[in-house]
Amino acid sequence: MSELINKLNEFTRREHTEDEVYIFDLVLCDNDIDRDGECFSLSALETLQKLFIGKTGLFDHDTKGTNQTARIFSTELITDNSKKTKYGAVYTYLKACAYMVKTSSNADLIKEIDGGIKKEVSISCSCLNQTCSICGANKKKKSCGHIKGKVYGGKPCYVILDDVTDAYEWSFVAVPAQINAGVTKRFGNSSDENEIIKMMQNELDERDKIIGLIGENLKAEITKLSFLTKSHSLSTILSTVVERMDVMEMIELKEGLEKEYRGKTQRQLVKAYDDNNSSFKL
Repeated sequence: MSELINKLNEFTRREHTEDEVYIFDLVLCDNDIDRDGECFSLSALETLQKLFIGKTGLFDHDTKGTNQTARIFSTELITDNSKKTKYGAVYTYLKACAYMVKTSSNADLIKEIDGGIKKEVSISCSCLNQTCSICGANKKKKSCGHIKGKVYGGKPCYVILDDVTDAYEWSFVAVPAQINAGVTKRFGNSSDENEIIKMMQNELDERDKIIGLIGENLKAEITKLSFLTKSHSLSTILSTVVERMDVMEMIELKEGLEKEYRGKTQRQLVKAYDDNNSSFKL
């Protein structure tokens, strides 16, 4: 405990004793797929481990100064080799140690934490990359058409959050997004900005659905053309390569197959014409 108190006192104006503070552990986030169809990469967790040291705890991401309730003074990445994520990786989570000074005003909160009432937490951070697990596209820059939660070629589609640039705060919340850690991610800290982000995300989700339907139609066209051109090599790779293509790549492949089919049809017509002329001469 003395080691923890020493770390804690790095954030206080005077040294506090063990009796003056309340210390508790919390899980901030992990590398498993959450209810939003997203997960943090290991490198993102490593960055968050550093950034969350010294960050304050709030309620429901309300950034009023009076809403500050605790502060993180130590973090640790823990790997559980006995547990796997939904995509088969070893489970890793970010654990934090936070403290609050014992006062008459937070006595009830301390009881609620000890009683498991105040338990779920949410983090607020910023990530530059939101990578599609199927094709590797950064969904913050372009929509690839793959939809979170769907399965492509036997692989689940989810978004990998990476390249963390900042960590803002953590909050006690009622409904967590992450099943294991109880974390709800937010990419900003103002209510107006969050509403804009939510609206943009809804528009992107709708566009992803439309692009996904276009992609399914393209796959059907490519399959048909592969049979028409008798492209055995394409038929072999359809189940693996086409599933990983984005819409533009599938359009290019379809155009190439159509060109091949037109050329083959023209050659067949010329051959039929030559054969007819040959038999007529005889």
